Amino acid sequence: MKFSCEKYLLQNATATAARAAAAKSPIPALEGLLIEAGSDVKITGYDLKKGIYTYLEADVAEPGSVVLGARLFGEMIRRMPDGIVTISADETGMTSVKCGKTEFSFMSIDAADYPELPTVSDGEAVTLPQKMLKSMINETLFAVSDNDSRPVYMGTLFEIDGAALTLVSVDGYRLALRREALEREGGHQEFIVPGAALTDVERVCADTDEVQIAVGTKHITFTVGKTVIVSRRLEGDFLNYKKAIPENFRSRITVERDEFMRAVDRVSLIIDEKTKNPIRLTFGDGSIGFLCVTPIGKAEDVCACEGACDNLEIGFNDRYLMEALKAAPAAKLTISLNTGSSPCILTPAEGGESFVYMILPVRLRAGD
Repeated sequence: MKFSCEKYLLQNATATAARAAAAKSPIPALEGLLIEAGSDVKITGYDLKKGIYTYLEADVAEPGSVVLGARLFGEMIRRMPDGIVTISADETGMTSVKCGKTEFSFMSIDAADYPELPTVSDGEAVTLPQKMLKSMINETLFAVSDNDSRPVYMGTLFEIDGAALTLVSVDGYRLALRREALEREGGHQEFIVPGAALTDVERVCADTDEVQIAVGTKHITFTVGKTVIVSRRLEGDFLNYKKAIPENFRSRITVERDEFMRAVDRVSLIIDEKTKNPIRLTFGDGSIGFLCVTPIGKAEDVCACEGACDNLEIGFNDRYLMEALKAAPAAKLTISLNTGSSPCILTPAEGGESFVYMILPVRLRAGD
């Protein structure tokens, strides 16, 4: 095998594929990248749960394939001088990587030891703008659970219903929902994508062009330009979010997102990570009071709002509240409330259902 290509193209492709390479594995090949030279060059990373492969333009003198350690090869390319990189491997597996006066020589792993990635050929493909999918993932991913006791919540539910796409993430304490219209008419599809795979999809998506999603019985692929991300589907019963989100509320108030967020940020400054004291919010007539008491001290603030709520007190985890506010794609928010122990719902003040964020309150104690 022998090929030459621009360093920046190789570096970008290597960094992309390396996100799926296993950090440690009993199969040494999975800690590497499969590099295949044919009409162009294909670089693959795979950890048996998620795979990423991407193509780059190159001058291929001799076709072939090798497996190179992902961490070492990635650092090698990153530290090389700018210019044309030439990679060659002989029949014994000895591999040479050259760029300018810099050259590395080392043994590769036999490409025959690399497992084959699953393919998705039996599912219906959905095409949508990369920019839209990128924003929808970014605005729901924060609520994906990191608790492996309920694996199904470690992913995001994709629901395609007619001409609408809905993404829902939930971790037991909060729920994030984003909905966008699609330029298509279709049936109903539901599938759950692991959060780790969506992190990579969000990174490779740009603000132009489209992404194609192919859904199979056990796997999903996201094709973004010359890069394909393959992920297993998560199986299990996802939360019935339509029943979980309240429909009727005693009070609705409107706030400026940035002003509300700044107040939360200020009072959370004294929160001790060990005790994790909640923020006490008092919703009154035209204003919201903020109070936080921790072993460090006490912080108070006030934020203006439109509407009245008869001095309803609710406690919130500061991180959960702040992450929802940061993700909310609207300048003004409607906060819908019932009681101090009922979920708080954030929606766009201008109406519509483009997003819904639900946060469960924290039980307040006398000292909070």
